[in-house]
Amino acid sequence: MNPFYLLELAGITVFAISGALAALERREHHHDFFSVFFTGFITAIGGGTLRDITLGNYPVSWVRDQNVLWAIFVGFMLTIGIPRLLLKLRKEVFLFDTVGIGIYTILGTKISLAQNVNPFAAIILGMVSAIFGGVIRDTLMNQVPFIFRKEIYATACLLGAFVYISLRAWGISEGMNAFVSVSLVVLVRIAAVKFKLSLPKIYLPKV
Repeated sequence: MNPFYLLELAGITVFAISGALAALERREHHHDFFSVFFTGFITAIGGGTLRDITLGNYPVSWVRDQNVLWAIFVGFMLTIGIPRLLLKLRKEVFLFDTVGIGIYTILGTKISLAQNVNPFAAIILGMVSAIFGGVIRDTLMNQVPFIFRKEIYATACLLGAFVYISLRAWGISEGMNAFVSVSLVVLVRIAAVKFKLSLPKIYLPKV
């Protein structure tokens, strides 16, 4: 089995855990089993579904591949089975989540290029694949989505997708290209969190 595919499934599982944990942490809402599962599900498949719909790539990935649903189910079961442990491992989950974002970015970019879209659209769709599930999750939890917060998040995905397309144009092998591009997304994201990096703010001029 393709190692990249296994990493994709691992990323889906972690995204499902991220969404399910977000629901559990909102104690004031008293989420039941279905709402916890649904939040994890939509977090895991949101970005890929929007990408496939935009590309007209039907059926969408989680409909044609049942392993995606099994990966989400595993994430859900882990969340309700060992929630305290997962909360304690938040830093590690953040790391895996970041790796998942990197994988999703490059995978989304690669799939988009295979549909013969232009490179700029492929970069944007790679970013959408990685972050849109988190946007839906934060919206459902009545929180400001990560892309609108201070930390560099979507920008790391855009940079990784740009590097992937550039190395592809230079004839770099697919495996090495994917490794370098995913690593770049992960390193930029970790550095942004560790050193509290953010893009310059734009202020509305006084009238």
